[in-house]
Parts: sequence; structure tokens; C-alpha cells
Amino acid sequence: MNIWFTEEQSSSLRLSLKIKDVLYSVKTPYQNLVVIDTEQYGRALVLDDIVQTTEKDEFFYHEMITHVPMFTHPNPQRVLIIGGGDGGVVREVLKHRSVQQVTLVDIDEEVIKASKLFLPTISSGLSNPIVDIVCTDGIKFIKEKKDFYDVIIVDSTDPIGPAVGLFNKDFYTNTFEALKKDGILTVQSESPIINKNITVDIFKTIKDIYPLTYMYTGIVPTYQGGLWCFTLGSKLYNPLKTSINDFKLETKYFNPDIFKSCFALPSFIKIMLEGD
Repeated sequence: MNIWFTEEQSSSLRLSLKIKDVLYSVKTPYQNLVVIDTEQYGRALVLDDIVQTTEKDEFFYHEMITHVPMFTHPNPQRVLIIGGGDGGVVREVLKHRSVQQVTLVDIDEEVIKASKLFLPTISSGLSNPIVDIVCTDGIKFIKEKKDFYDVIIVDSTDPIGPAVGLFNKDFYTNTFEALKKDGILTVQSESPIINKNITVDIFKTIKDIYPLTYMYTGIVPTYQGGLWCFTLGSKLYNPLKTSINDFKLETKYFNPDIFKSCFALPSFIKIMLEGD
């Protein structure tokens, strides 16, 4: 079989993956959902023709968006994840022994169902008894929470469709209010190569709200450009002054050296963030 899936990452850039099989396809109330089995990256979750995660490279993204804020906070007990219905962030959060409660809020229940069925290595944490799954709009959910969470992780899709409201000042202000006085927010912040305007907007908007705001990077091979940005907003703790002294987690990419180095930004990103 010589069938390829092609994602149009920009008007001049495409990602093509050779497919072994189409495992599942459904039109949900919010988006088109497909699970494909690829030769290079294993099974992949695709939403509205955009690859969200694959079995082979998911750990790059999930470990970086999760463990940087979780190690910056000295005692994260209550964690809120907005988006991330595939369960990868939940799995990584549960590696921290201090965690007592995890709430996953994803607007599309079908993403959760498909991930449980077809991506068991990614979604394995979703059945943990301390995980509360809420299928609703994260924008509305966060408005009702005040001074409650230690860490909030926004694992959203790109700023189109149902996720567009997760990229504005009102939403980030609501995350600030939902966090405890020493809480931390982390947001996936797109490609600094392909979507640099979005990357800068996210950083500057969060910087206007949080007293300590930092951008860090990681690699995600199947994402646009391969280099990915994350923005961390903190009320109290400075990740640059945080040391990991006793690292015992089982990870594939993240480690104490990566924690230190991920905040060392390339010059072109520094220039982007410093511009008007």
C-alpha cells in the first residue's frame, strides 16, 4: 500500500507520512478526528488534518510541557490540564509523587475515547483514580475557579477552531486567578519559525499578567519546524533559580540538564521577544 497523509503546515510547507492503515475516523461536534498508523511514527492522532501526537515522538512534547513547571513548583498537589485529551500530560504529571488531584478539561469527549482505544501508551494515566475528566469548555471552566491550583498546563491545539479562545488575555487572566498565590502556568506556544507572531503574542500577553514569565524550547519532530516554544508564567518561583537535586523519574527526553538548558534561548527568539 502506497498511501500518504499530508498535513499542510503552512502555505509553503507540508508534512507527509506514509500510512499503513486508517484505524479510526469520525466527525465530532467540534472537529474531524482520525487515528492513522504510520510507518515512521507509529499511530498518530490527527485533528482537522493536523497531527497532534504520535507514538514515536510524543514524549518530547509531553515531557517538556509537564516537567518544567512541575519541577519549578516545590510541591505541586493540584494540577489542572486544559486540552490534552490524548492523556500524555496526565501520564507525565502522575510521575510526581506530590500530586494529589489532577483535573483534565477537554471540550471534545471523542478525543479522550479515541485515545483510550487506540493510543494506550499515551492515555494510560486517564484511568488513575485521582484523575478527574471533565468534558467541557476550558474557557468557561477556568472562570469558576479561584485560588485553587498549584499548576495549570494548557495543552491546546493550534489557535483555530475550538481552541482559539485559549490564546487571549482574558483566558490567561483567569488562569492567574485560578492559581494559588505561588502557582505556575505553562502554555504551548507554537513554532517560532512558522508561527512567530503567535509565539510572541502568547509570551507578551502572559508577561503582562504574571510577575515572572519565561519562554523555553523543546523539539517535536512532527510539529511545524521541529522547534517548539512553551511559555511559563509564575507568581513566585523562578525556574532559573530552581535546581533538581534528586531526579528519579523515568523519562526519555527531560532530565536536570535539559531543565537548565531549555531556558537558554537562541538569539533569533530573543530578538523576537524583545521587539515591539
